[in-house]
Amino acid sequence: MTATGLPRAAAPPGALGPAGAAAPAGAAAPAGAAAAPGLDGRRLVRLMRAAVDRCELDLSGLTVLTEAATGAYAVTPVLAALAGAEVVALAAATSYASAAELAAGTTGLARLAGVAARIELAGAAAPALVGAADIITNSGQVRPIDARMVGWMKPSAVIPLMYESWEYRGTDVDLDACRARGIPVAGTSETHPAVDVFSFLGAMAVKELHDAGVAVCHSRVVVLCDNSFAPFITGYLERAGAEVVSAARLEQALLTPQPDAVLLALRPREQVVCTAADAALLAQAAPGTILVQYWGDADRDALTAEGVPAWPPAAPRAGHMGVLPSAIGPEPVVRLQAGGLKVGELLARGLDAAGPGARALVQLL
Repeated sequence: MTATGLPRAAAPPGALGPAGAAAPAGAAAPAGAAAAPGLDGRRLVRLMRAAVDRCELDLSGLTVLTEAATGAYAVTPVLAALAGAEVVALAAATSYASAAELAAGTTGLARLAGVAARIELAGAAAPALVGAADIITNSGQVRPIDARMVGWMKPSAVIPLMYESWEYRGTDVDLDACRARGIPVAGTSETHPAVDVFSFLGAMAVKELHDAGVAVCHSRVVVLCDNSFAPFITGYLERAGAEVVSAARLEQALLTPQPDAVLLALRPREQVVCTAADAALLAQAAPGTILVQYWGDADRDALTAEGVPAWPPAAPRAGHMGVLPSAIGPEPVVRLQAGGLKVGELLARGLDAAGPGARALVQLL
């Protein structure tokens, strides 16, 4: 699942704050709101240690280049350090936090975990830093991993995608440049028992529907899905009490009886997957039905022109999800990041040395 960092806000006791001390952790809440207590730094450390054990993650002797982030995504460099890596975390200012806030939050969480000495913070991906890294994640501050950056890498470097290989975006990593230099790129099997992130997909759909004002229970939901998310989303919605109809494209027959929501979960393409024609059909056949963007790009101008209510209020960035895994808590993020780092470990140490169970986690591109 693709993801980005979260806004920073006030934090609960024990989370990681600007000083990196006991009032600490960046939060997954809008500015001015209280941070969710599920992001308490002590809890994050417990979840991270469990993920390291579950994935049998061992990065000792390896250098990882990744990012410093906020909220649940602050765990990535600390996870790598807990697994024994020397870590460089890029911590330039973003729209979510200043460089100082990113540095303080990362350092505070690392101190709670007892691994602060293993993490170096940097403002940019300089050639020397890239050239020293064994594992380079495609995290937000690191990407785009373009041909120039690939040229800085040592021949033995590897790139784990922190999502499944079929979700690959060319804007993240220049795959041709990597292949030309023999640098492996691989996705993470999110259904692998050690990761099991797909099991959270349904809860994310319920969260987004609730935020859109749809109760789910006793609601009728049309799920438009053409990928492996489908059974995880539809099954969860049904268990939550929804009447669910699933299809790979919008057709008039799906809109009778009228649904409360159409959940868009179509794999993004170069063009929008919810078109002006789809907007017109919704307006005519199901006035007032909500188009909920879970994954896949929609013609928002057409939806507005046709009077079709859409959620979230602001369109997600092209190719990105409308609900982040972190929206339901840090658990899926910790699992996914640990799995991605494990893919990096397996690539760096050589897949031939791994057992079949571990190799099943790796999706080579």
